[in-house]
Amino acid sequence: MPCNPAQPYNDLPLLPPRRELETARVLKQCIRSRTVLAELEQSGNFLPNRTLLINVMPLLEARASSEIENIVTTTDRLFRSSLLEQAPDVATKEALSYRQALHEGFQSLSHRPLCTATAEQVCSVIKSKEMLVRKLPGTALANEATGAVLYTPPAGERLLRDKLANWEQFLNLPTELDPLVVLAVAHYQFEAIHPFMDGNGRTGRVLNLLHLVQSGLLSVPILYHSRGIIRRKSEYYRKLCDVTFEDAWEPWILYMLEVVEESARWTSRKIRDIRELREQTKTLLQTRRPKLYSAELLEVLFQQPYCRIADLVAAGLVKRQAAASHLKQLVEVGVLAEEKVGREKLFIHQAYLKLLLHEDEEN
Repeated sequence: MPCNPAQPYNDLPLLPPRRELETARVLKQCIRSRTVLAELEQSGNFLPNRTLLINVMPLLEARASSEIENIVTTTDRLFRSSLLEQAPDVATKEALSYRQALHEGFQSLSHRPLCTATAEQVCSVIKSKEMLVRKLPGTALANEATGAVLYTPPAGERLLRDKLANWEQFLNLPTELDPLVVLAVAHYQFEAIHPFMDGNGRTGRVLNLLHLVQSGLLSVPILYHSRGIIRRKSEYYRKLCDVTFEDAWEPWILYMLEVVEESARWTSRKIRDIRELREQTKTLLQTRRPKLYSAELLEVLFQQPYCRIADLVAAGLVKRQAAASHLKQLVEVGVLAEEKVGREKLFIHQAYLKLLLHEDEEN
């Protein structure tokens, strides 16, 4: 039955869609996207410590995914707040919650597959309160400028849970469909079900990354996926609507596959840049401060673009007094810059921070 924007779309069709999904164009794009994803997975293996990526990339993803929902913060604020364990504003707090949701969702894959409980867990962490499947009617998506209703998702907890159970099966049962096609179709369905009162978009994008891990395309969720979406944001919403009102699956699937390719290509380049900066920093320290240099110190410097005396102590490198001396020497050779934040001293890895702050200037 056609969708009436003003009425709950209780007849949202179950998955899989009753049409050909893997068209010739889709299959060609699948090959391109999977090739670049494999290169991303391989590029992460070249770093001595992949923990670096798990700390840094999810923060970039968190900022962009939140910005899609018009929750705007800066990368600099995110890194400072994550280190100092304080959020200066609501937007930064919500973006940090997104990173935590991604981490917890990733950990949950070790004991259960993607499911409704995963979605509830992820959304609850993002919103910092318990978020369960909607029980109350009245949810509708409207044009912010005009107020016109664009789409009304299904209503009724039982119906929503039934549709989510079908979504779970589509994600987890054996299929001949490519995992990236499954991702595109499942993401549409989750957004169309719109199971929560708030946080659906960000939850859906976390689930995309978890699906890439669950399906074996990535070992850790390091893809900067939301960057590609935010650069083509209007297209994202338009093509979602086109599936609902025109059954236009191919353009939507192609869009999602292209976003994966673009995001994976960008993330691989960023990892390459981090690796090069790491080697330059290593060479500088071995040349200018050979007694100071250690592989462990280098790891601390690249965990985040900011560090404190406490970080060197926590890493077991040195006692507090020696840690202060180490950081002072790093300032002297130009690796770090010192800044006072309240009663705390922050040491900024300026070259690393600059590299991360310019994440949106590359194509």
